[in-house]
Amino acid sequence: MPICFASARTGAGVQELLDVLVKLAPNPAEGNPRPFLRGEGAGAEAFAAEPDPAKHVIAHVFKVIADPFMGKLSYFKIHQGTVTKDSQLYIGDGRKPFKVGHLLMAKGKELVEVPQGVPGDIGVVAKVDDIRFDSVLHDSHDEDHIHLRPLEFPEPIFGLAIEPAKRGDEQRLWDVMDKLCSEDPCLRVERVMSTNETVVKGLGELHMRTLLERMAAQYKLEVKTHPPRIAYRETITAPAEGHCRHKKQTGGAGQFGEVYLRVQPLERGAGFEFVDEVKGGAIPNQFIPAVEKGVQQVLQTGAIAGYSMQDLRVTVYDGKSHPVDSKEIAFVSAGRKAFLEAVAKARPIILEPIVNIEVTVPEQAMGDITGDLSSKRGQVTGTQAAPGGMLTISGLVPMSELGNYQSRLKSVTGGAGSYSIAYSHYEPVPPPVQQQLISEFRAPPAEE
Repeated sequence: MPICFASARTGAGVQELLDVLVKLAPNPAEGNPRPFLRGEGAGAEAFAAEPDPAKHVIAHVFKVIADPFMGKLSYFKIHQGTVTKDSQLYIGDGRKPFKVGHLLMAKGKELVEVPQGVPGDIGVVAKVDDIRFDSVLHDSHDEDHIHLRPLEFPEPIFGLAIEPAKRGDEQRLWDVMDKLCSEDPCLRVERVMSTNETVVKGLGELHMRTLLERMAAQYKLEVKTHPPRIAYRETITAPAEGHCRHKKQTGGAGQFGEVYLRVQPLERGAGFEFVDEVKGGAIPNQFIPAVEKGVQQVLQTGAIAGYSMQDLRVTVYDGKSHPVDSKEIAFVSAGRKAFLEAVAKARPIILEPIVNIEVTVPEQAMGDITGDLSSKRGQVTGTQAAPGGMLTISGLVPMSELGNYQSRLKSVTGGAGSYSIAYSHYEPVPPPVQQQLISEFRAPPAEE
């Protein structure tokens, strides 16, 4: 039913609003609670918690806050049973309970300690590190596998690479990010090994700006940010052979190792294969892993532009050794240089990640969006009508072209558009882009 009231005094208006809510808002026994699920997977059984103070406790954690003075605060709504001070509660299917030392309730900005909470109440517990957003609290192992159907949140797709401004703050950065991610289900942090970066993903520029301001103000942590590097890859397109004789004499025992190998491309996504076809002990068995180690060094650092290599096979088929001077380090160096020589002859190329993109926009913006995607080397694969006069456009687009896509989409649609992306596959970059990436790469000095 509609609720209307007016008052000349602000204070009286607030009091009248509270009176109306007390009188007309449904109590837990009259409302329609979200159904809980018992069990896992497709066989999970839905049931409704009964707002009965005498039954087992079932409560749901809907908010987590990292307070700088009180520690981690977990807000939960009691759906069933009674929570009191000194209650023993389990978190999800955890086997060890925690004790409710202080049961708090929010009263404006303050947290007030109360003796108990009943169905419909919102309680707060502090300093329980194991509680996470969306956890179910209960007091019996009969409810171990009870959970709510997960809420659907927007996928965080706007990323920033971050690093501490001060050396030595790396662990502190991860501790702070863990606290912030526990509060915000639309915030994620990950270590991208392929680019050696820590990347934080959120919902947009405003989300990231708020995050950085809070890190500086609340946790006194200053960080440096930049757009994440694109995870390019290198591969080859033709078979080739390489050879290196590594010989070094330093006055005493020297170094000697000679390696012949061939490389050939594999289908996209096949990874890397190393094959030993050495016959007659031309390279003793104990030095074959050293040859592979030298090849792996190039695979990790790249051969033409500094990106890791994939989708190729390396076959070692011949070589020579010396009974005195052959050492592991000699075959590591020979394997690395022979592999670099073979790659240079095998028409190497750079691959870029392609993502599936779905853009939901007002129907009148369709032409602008499809034209923009095409100008960014994208390919539109389909369109589908969405509720409310919206249209969902599906396509494939290089990840490197989406650096400021959220701003462009906001500008074109007046803030009404949204998009999501998911990794699809790798494809060769255009020749001009490859030349630019190669020109920007500064190869490390060769090791002897």
